[in-house]
Amino acid sequence: MRLAFMGSPDFAVPALRALHDAGHEIAAVYCQQPRPAGRGHTVRQCPVHRAALELGMPVLTPARLRGNADAQAAFAQLDLDAAVVAAYGLILPQAMLQAPRRGCLNIHASLLPRWRGAAPIQRALIAGDATTGITIMQMDEGLDTGAILLQEPIRVDPADTARTLGERLATLGARLIVEALATPGQPRPQAATGITYAAKIDKGEARIDWSESAAAIERKVRAFDPEPGAFTACAGVMLKVWRASIERDVRGAPGEICESGPRGVVVACGADGLRLIEMQRAGGKRLPAPAFLAGHNMARGTRLG
Repeated sequence: MRLAFMGSPDFAVPALRALHDAGHEIAAVYCQQPRPAGRGHTVRQCPVHRAALELGMPVLTPARLRGNADAQAAFAQLDLDAAVVAAYGLILPQAMLQAPRRGCLNIHASLLPRWRGAAPIQRALIAGDATTGITIMQMDEGLDTGAILLQEPIRVDPADTARTLGERLATLGARLIVEALATPGQPRPQAATGITYAAKIDKGEARIDWSESAAAIERKVRAFDPEPGAFTACAGVMLKVWRASIERDVRGAPGEICESGPRGVVVACGADGLRLIEMQRAGGKRLPAPAFLAGHNMARGTRLG
């Protein structure tokens, strides 16, 4: 089958490789433009861009598609059977959605209609969902409103971060998109109930609010790993928290350090407390609590905020 693939982050790479391994002809790979990244602001290609070049596929990086007549015409001229979209990052205009003979199929990291939108993995973790999954959807102009071709659930492990859950969902999505193209089923409309929206993560959301319960904060710590990282302030210095566990019956004002020692730092929350197990100071490395405390003072009674 002659395809275009449209995706950018690590989540999309397994699907691209699976389609290649299944023998599909990838006429073009669309992804986000290279951008400055890291401390040195070096311009870097996104993960899909690098994978496509490794596989010898042509790569296109238009800055926009809406209102871009040249990009839309070039897409139509590819003479596609279908386009596969996975966390691409640009909105496809109607002309592009209709250009391939089988339209555009999206790999979405939730069980639609739950968590339509940009950040379904993080939102599922923040909400404490026990189950999520992958939906293969026939795209339309709405926000993840298209008809469902395939769905498969996956259990959310209590220790899952956005990274680990995303990796498992990416593997599942790669398998399901190959199945959807091989055995096209009858699309079914999404349910009219149970609709929720997964808004894009704002960096300000990652600042820890110690008045929340320890359970809620612990879920956010996992949801914001690897990006943007849950953070707080300690003595005026930004501190990222990468791993934590809930401690019951902790007494103290929200944000107050109630324990500091070899087993880590325990901070009082709105309900219960949070044991900080892995931390990182601005400009430093991620360190387990004992190593972090060897070089940083986090005494009992200190207030984080």
